[in-house]
Amino acid sequence: MEWHACLDEYQKLVIRMSTPRVVIDNTVCRTATVVKVDSARRHGTLLDAVQILTDLNLSIKKAYISSDGQWFMDVFHVTDLNGNKLTDESVISYIEQSLETTYPDKSLGFNGLTALELTGTDRVGLLSEVFAVLAELQCNVVDAKVWTHNGRIASLIYVKDCNSGSLIEDSRRIDRIEARLRNVLRGDNDIRSARTSVSMAVTHTERRLHQMMSADRDYERKPDLQCWTDSPVVNVQNWTERGYSVVNVQCEDRPKLLFDVVCTLTDMEYVVFHASINTTGDKAYLEFYIRHTDGTPISSEPERHRLIQCLQAAIERRASEGIRLELCTSDRQGLLTDVTRTFRENGLNVTRAEISTAMGMAMNVFHVTDATRNLVDPKSIESVRQKIGLGNLKVKELPFRHHQMAERQDEHEIGVGGAVLLSLGSLVRKNLYNLGLIKSYS
Repeated sequence: MEWHACLDEYQKLVIRMSTPRVVIDNTVCRTATVVKVDSARRHGTLLDAVQILTDLNLSIKKAYISSDGQWFMDVFHVTDLNGNKLTDESVISYIEQSLETTYPDKSLGFNGLTALELTGTDRVGLLSEVFAVLAELQCNVVDAKVWTHNGRIASLIYVKDCNSGSLIEDSRRIDRIEARLRNVLRGDNDIRSARTSVSMAVTHTERRLHQMMSADRDYERKPDLQCWTDSPVVNVQNWTERGYSVVNVQCEDRPKLLFDVVCTLTDMEYVVFHASINTTGDKAYLEFYIRHTDGTPISSEPERHRLIQCLQAAIERRASEGIRLELCTSDRQGLLTDVTRTFRENGLNVTRAEISTAMGMAMNVFHVTDATRNLVDPKSIESVRQKIGLGNLKVKELPFRHHQMAERQDEHEIGVGGAVLLSLGSLVRKNLYNLGLIKSYS
């Protein structure tokens, strides 16, 4: 570390103490790369570390978090998405440099773009209408993420001017964009809750999406349509002797799960003092010892209930619902309008989307269901692929939950009586499983 000539020894000591120390080891664990981070404790430190790892699409298989006074020690067992250790030296070097930065950069390359924030009631074809309006207003979509949950939609869309390729700053044009998008979001029945805003500020996209959906209180709403996914199990109890609130989470494991949970705890002004994260097969088990930022544990039943709701919602928002379609093709003006219109015309509902562009190419991911959030008829998917281009739009393997969904839909066809008995039997077995009385309820 190089020192500026005017720094005295005390200033150098402060810098040494506040700079995180990072060790990355590929020898101590047979199945994962171990990342150790020692740092001074401040609110958000854990989230910063988890964010850096998940933004690299790394899978956190285990983690141990411990706080000793004003010092944090984080240990993460990570792999790539294929379950392999990290061997690329450039990736390892990037992790070290990023974690050693006290306040990491959260821009992710979105400087020079205008950010559009949208929340409202979800409906089939809404995304198609949004992109059609943006194309009409000469806004080029560079990057976007769309989440849906409990009948609500939140989207963060980064745009630039189609003609100049620059940031959109004209206040009258911005007002016109906001007004048009708000009208689309309102539709016929969402006059009060539809919201749009334009921001020049740089923020972490997925953290901002969590904040938007939480502000929209999606965790209090009930879905209009039946979803087949299993809700995560969240328990919160106080450990009075130690002054902690203990949060336990059990759910399906998936990428970025730890980020979603820690992000929610941090934005709700809770501090994680100790934690352990374990994954076994497709299941994840997370335990956190938390307090408010003022050092007190959870103090009321309504607060405990709200925390449970918010954590369940945070986990469910990113859950893969629907068939995953990947579009890779040359970018052009109006591409998103055409693609999403084709989805709408074939009865496909977009439950989640990730839009990105680079070097003149569009690389987009869509999760789609039918209008009732059930599995899409394969004929509809093939029809869409024929229209968009078989070589451009590809279907990825269905997630495990959709094999379960298909089985449950088949079970439903057995008959009303048989289905009811089967459902009751599954419910009993699930409850016994959750109580630890049986090893499996499948």
